[in-house]
Formats: sequence, structure tokens, C-alpha cells
Amino acid sequence: MKTILIAEDNDSNYVLMTYILKRFYRYQRAKDGQEAVDIVKKGGIDLVLMDLKMPVMDGLEATRLIKERFPELPVVALTANAFDSDRQQAKEAGCDAFLPKPVISADCLAAIRTLVGE
Repeated sequence: MKTILIAEDNDSNYVLMTYILKRFYRYQRAKDGQEAVDIVKKGGIDLVLMDLKMPVMDGLEATRLIKERFPELPVVALTANAFDSDRQQAKEAGCDAFLPKPVISADCLAAIRTLVGE
């Protein structure tokens, strides 16, 4: 079973993501971008669901740092800001996909399956 890192500082958004993932994937949580980078460095993560607005280090900077060291690790941007400029910034940071919040379960699972399979 693949392991997904959920980088999300908001508890209710985290709970929603666990509900979506629990039948198909293992998951871990990072409450900020720095914690996400630290967890990825330890290994064992197959994909990152990255909130873009977090304390300590935002998701864009965390994605840049992760992609520098692990360019093959898929990162999916999650944000309530679904403007084209936000998508462009996420892409420039290295995100492989973009999901607007509130996240739709079917869209989330489809994006993950496309990037890492079951």
C-alpha cells in the first residue's frame, strides 16, 4: 500500500483528506511545510498532498525543496485559491497536479492514481 503525506495545517481539511484516502492508502501528516520537507527526507513517502498556505514554510517553498532533492516524488497542490496564477505558481514550484479546495473525493483519488497507481 502506498503512503501519502498530507501536508495540511487545518484539522478539518486533514480529516477530510484522511476520509478520502483511508480505504486505499496509508497516510502521514505534516502541519507545515518544514515538517513536510523533514518527513520526505526520512523516506517512505510515495506522494505529497501539499496545502499551499501553511505556517513556518508555505507549500510552494516546501515543494521546491522537495523537488530539488526528490524530483521524481509526485506533489499535488491543494489550495482554496483556484486562480490561474495560483496554478501557475504551483507548477513553477514543481507540483505535478493541482486540486482546488474543497477537494472532491473522486478528483483526488484520480489524481493520485494517475501519479502513483493504487
